[in-house]
Amino acid sequence: MIVALLILSSIHGLIWIILIGNLIYLRSRHTTENSRDLPSLSVMVPARNEVENIQRLLDTLEQQQYDNFEVIVYDDASTDGTGQLLESYTGPLDLIVLKGTGPPEGWLGKVHALHSASEHASKDLFLFLDADVELISTDALSVLAGRLVGSDQPAAITVLPRFRGGGLLLVSLIPHAILTGLPWPLVRRLRWRSLGALNGQAWLIHANDYRRLRPHEHVKAEILEDVEIGRYLITSGVTPTLVDATRLVAVHMYDSLADAWRGLRKNAYLLMGGRPIPFLLFLTLFAATNWLCILVSKYLLVSAIALKIVADRAGRIPVGTSVAAPASLVSASAIQLDSAVAHWRGRVKWKGRTLST
Repeated sequence: MIVALLILSSIHGLIWIILIGNLIYLRSRHTTENSRDLPSLSVMVPARNEVENIQRLLDTLEQQQYDNFEVIVYDDASTDGTGQLLESYTGPLDLIVLKGTGPPEGWLGKVHALHSASEHASKDLFLFLDADVELISTDALSVLAGRLVGSDQPAAITVLPRFRGGGLLLVSLIPHAILTGLPWPLVRRLRWRSLGALNGQAWLIHANDYRRLRPHEHVKAEILEDVEIGRYLITSGVTPTLVDATRLVAVHMYDSLADAWRGLRKNAYLLMGGRPIPFLLFLTLFAATNWLCILVSKYLLVSAIALKIVADRAGRIPVGTSVAAPASLVSASAIQLDSAVAHWRGRVKWKGRTLST
């Protein structure tokens, strides 16, 4: 018991160091840039059955104070009216709509959609947004582009957004993972492949770097394409940089707890190693660190809950969700196990398509 206490206390200490270091790192000022001084921008969006989300995103793009940008939406064989909505658009955006019939063999849908969109992009910076994103500040594009242009080395900007919608009991695990799972201040210094990652919901890169490296083509069959792109970029000399965008970008990922469970199930196993033995080791470690630790010390459980609450506050997660932190942490282990079983049985599906691993 003493050995377990020492080990788990050390792990908690390390996680607190990572979290606090990330919070300090994110506190750097994000100045608003004059859009007239920034390069032109291509915004690319993959859309498959996103009729309930895409209008919200287009509305917030229309409000952006940015002088020169285009929007390219790739309709990936939608069956819910997404295509009709896009084709009938008459607003002020410079909108290009591409229609696909599904990914070719060897590609996953989102990856192929963004790769195809990039081939039609004509601007100096490339911003990739999921269709369930909304820009909650009129200077969002300016701030993100300014951070990229202001970097003193080749970089890709990725974001910590604000999460909205249903299933926050589970969705809140995402900012928790972003802030406690990776020491972002060390990414720039060490440039290790293992430290590379992106949040695929919103990320930005110089067009020249993208065209040179063609990252979506490099990870065309990866379910965790954003993590793999981050690793690929960092080994290619482009450093992923995390920006606190909770006042700029919101993501409405799911409408319900059931939707959130299904959505997170496709990724959880891969995030935990993606192979049986590493997965079982990570599953055991996660459970022991976050909720089984009560068998060793109640103070460790208090620490685990406090870590979740602090990460929630940084991600502007509602207080009511933070109060349910123990349920979130226990549910995380359940999702991880469910995800593993789904992958082992080849039953991982998303938006009507079976995903192979």
